[in-house]
Amino acid sequence: QLKLVESGGGLVQPGGSLRLSCAASGSTLDLYGIGWFRQAPGKEREGVSSISASGTFIEYANSVNGRFNISRDNTKNTAYLQMNSLKPEDTAVYYCAARGFRTATLAEDLYEHWGQGTQVTISS
Repeated sequence: QLKLVESGGGLVQPGGSLRLSCAASGSTLDLYGIGWFRQAPGKEREGVSSISASGTFIEYANSVNGRFNISRDNTKNTAYLQMNSLKPEDTAVYYCAARGFRTATLAEDLYEHWGQGTQVTISS
C-alpha cells in the first residue's frame, strides 16, 4: 500500500519561499501521477499542480503558475513543490496525492492515495 508523507510546511513572510516534499513508501513512485492540492480554512480543496509519472507532463493552477514549480525524483521516491513569491492567500494545508496512472490531473477525485497534509502559513 502506497503511503505518502508531506513535509516542509511552515510560517513564512509574504514574498518568501518554501519547498514541500512528498515522500512515498510501500511502492515505487514512478508508477504514479502526482498531484499537489491545498485547502484553506472555510474553502474547498483545490488542485495546485500535477506531474506525470515520467515528469514530462506538468500542469499548474492559474493562481500559482509562474510562482510554483513541481518536480519529482523517482530515484528518491519523492515529489516536490517549490513555492516562491508566496502570498497570504497561499495559506492552506497542502496535500500530495498519487494516482495509479502515469498521467496527471488536477481533478482530485482521480487520486487514490493521499498524505496527511502540511500547514503552510503566509503572514507578516
